[in-house]
Amino acid sequence: MEKPQTDRKRIAKPDLLLIAALLLAGAVSLFPVLFFQRKGGASVRVTADGKVYGTYSLSEEDEILIAPVKGGPVTNVLQISGKEAKMIKADCPDGLCMHQKAVSRQGETIVCLPNEIVVEVMGETSGGLDSVSR
Repeated sequence: MEKPQTDRKRIAKPDLLLIAALLLAGAVSLFPVLFFQRKGGASVRVTADGKVYGTYSLSEEDEILIAPVKGGPVTNVLQISGKEAKMIKADCPDGLCMHQKAVSRQGETIVCLPNEIVVEVMGETSGGLDSVSR
């Protein structure tokens, strides 16, 4: 009895070079992400209805009850824990803001569109100069 022949194709040298080049390009593009990540934030600024509602430190554990309309009912609850901020309660119909990941790095945001609430992580604010030119 003869063995059935199988159509096994070998990977050609140009294909291997293409795969290696793609892997190298992927590794090189990963470096900026790893080395130039945003700095950790110092505080979060909560904006409701386009106005600053308050600024809260990320280093202190806290639960912020957000009522966008002055004297109105609480619509959202922001929890600050472990130097991260997360929306844990919202009375909006979709609740997407509660499913966003906790924010802790400068520039990250949590947005609740129906309630017009934005939580943005702010960096450290220093009144000094960054550099001096002559």
